[in-house]
Amino acid sequence: MSEFPPQQQDRPGREGEMAPQPHDEMRGYQGSGKLDGLVALVTGGDSGIGRAVCAAFAKEGADVAIAYLSEHDDAAHTKGLVAAEERRAVTIACDLQREEECRRVVEETVSRLGKLDVLVNHVGTQSPVDSPDELTSEQWDGTFKTNVYSYFWTTMAALGHMNEGSAIINTGSVNGLRGNKSLIDYAASKGAVHVLTMSLAQALVERGIRVNCVAPGPVWTPLIPATFPEDKVEQFGQQVPMGRAAQPDEIAPSYVFFASNEMSSYYTGEVLAPIGGETLPG
Repeated sequence: MSEFPPQQQDRPGREGEMAPQPHDEMRGYQGSGKLDGLVALVTGGDSGIGRAVCAAFAKEGADVAIAYLSEHDDAAHTKGLVAAEERRAVTIACDLQREEECRRVVEETVSRLGKLDVLVNHVGTQSPVDSPDELTSEQWDGTFKTNVYSYFWTTMAALGHMNEGSAIINTGSVNGLRGNKSLIDYAASKGAVHVLTMSLAQALVERGIRVNCVAPGPVWTPLIPATFPEDKVEQFGQQVPMGRAAQPDEIAPSYVFFASNEMSSYYTGEVLAPIGGETLPG
């Protein structure tokens, strides 16, 4: 029997309408002060992996700015999870397809929380196609504006506020490592994120700013029912050796690892792929 019943949503997807609900509140996670006193900005932090990252960061002692598009209820819920850990949380609604909005998110984070130590570029979109002929220039441009340009613009705005010991963490994808015939533009954009990560890591190493990437396999988040047809949702994640999709709570510790100098001070330019047992060539 499928883990996920057939379901669809309008974009960008809302967690409250998903069945079953994702596990993305890090309820069983015990922090140990790995991020005490730090300020993090998480784009796409309202739900799914982004929400789990915000919750985990708060449990580790960080204050968190949560950037999101229009999912106000989801963002408020994530803010509540951070506040429950007695950490400061701010929500910032924005359209990160626009350069000026990327700058505004960073400046508002610094203005309201005092500084910026950790940037998580997580916002993303995808649009499956049945054939390459369906892929329009408009879709290609929109995917890259969200998945690549926003990462670049937000990072450029953040660098002026970052010091030695700061960390940038990008979200890639297994599809950016191997390609995907139905997610052509998405896979290409995530491949770009992986190489952007490596290039920025080389460029920033002398400044003591680490840049790494988490490239998950299938994860049960609002993006799935908002972008896949019902039959694909029902089969989601069954192709990996573990036979199931991940829950966001299983992915968030990778971001804690990269955010913490205590744990990953010798890591930069890495692409960490939690992908349920798949092995990759190369």
